[in-house]
Amino acid sequence: MVTLTKAEEKIMKLLWELEKGFIKDIIEKMPDPKPPYNSVSTIVRVLVKKEIVGFKKYGGTYEYYPLISKDDYSKGQMGSLIKGYFNNSFSQVVSFFSENKNLKIEEVNEAIKMLEELKKQQNG
Repeated sequence: MVTLTKAEEKIMKLLWELEKGFIKDIIEKMPDPKPPYNSVSTIVRVLVKKEIVGFKKYGGTYEYYPLISKDDYSKGQMGSLIKGYFNNSFSQVVSFFSENKNLKIEEVNEAIKMLEELKKQQNG
């Protein structure tokens, strides 16, 4: 899984939202103050080199689109996080979050429901 910089992730989030777009479309979606056109263009070209973004050429203009879904990227990042910080142990992840005093009971109940559903699926 390719790791993206924060700047690359910001661009990708906008491209996932747009589904496809020109550099000007990406910049329009960015908060003020808008970055320079060349800065955004450079980041997008890096994403093309990383094979995360594809493009269609219309004369001298390029329309860009994601080659990887947001869901697939998120799953890969989460897997890397769990592997790198929690020794690939789901119980360590749960332990970490159970020590977080900011968790709401609704979030805990939702997690329990998801785990129960997973258990049902695995048991057939």
